[in-house]
Amino acid sequence: MGASAKELMIAVGERTGAVSALLLRPPDARLLYVLAHGAGAGMRHPFLESVAQRLAERGIATLRYQFPYMERRAGRPDSPAVAEAAVRAAVEAAAHAAPGLPLVAGGKSFGGRMTSSAQASAPLPGVDGLVFLGFPLHPPGRPGITRGDHLDRVAAPMLFLQGTRDEFADLTLLRQVTTRLGKRATLHLIQGGDHSFKVLKRSGRTETETMGEVVDAIVAWTANVTG
Repeated sequence: MGASAKELMIAVGERTGAVSALLLRPPDARLLYVLAHGAGAGMRHPFLESVAQRLAERGIATLRYQFPYMERRAGRPDSPAVAEAAVRAAVEAAAHAAPGLPLVAGGKSFGGRMTSSAQASAPLPGVDGLVFLGFPLHPPGRPGITRGDHLDRVAAPMLFLQGTRDEFADLTLLRQVTTRLGKRATLHLIQGGDHSFKVLKRSGRTETETMGEVVDAIVAWTANVTG
């Protein structure tokens, strides 16, 4: 059993209401990752729970939070404006909950893209960089790069953690985007990983190994970004 997370409520707006959040802060925390969930599952999904626990073991705190549609158990994701408001509220809550800790933000798939979209609209206060756990560059079977156009307006450094079998990001196209972003972008490929970094049995790798690689990459990259 890992450490227990503290339950919080985050006010997003008068019309939107509040959303749930989970703060997992180890005693030796050196920074906090504001971690958003993907489109189809909330903040308590086993993938995010595993990431949060593993990062806590390495001195990185996390604040996971619900988007409003997930909080009210709606079937469709929020509009970009509402999702971006939730990202901003979560970043503000993180700074309040852990004053003095450097911040990075991002998340799984949809959550990461909504975070970068918010950052592109106006810099998120106190956020030193963005970490994407499977950036959804396009829908499966419909390759394109328009979902990455807003990244040109993100001045902060970005870490793209991407599986080489990810159907949401053709690697040729993703490399095109990250190359265009120059030194702001770091692309770390998880060999054989899908959109959630799961690998085929015949690869000879285990989930523990691939998730360990994901966490190692986050730890190393954030150490350089936040000092």
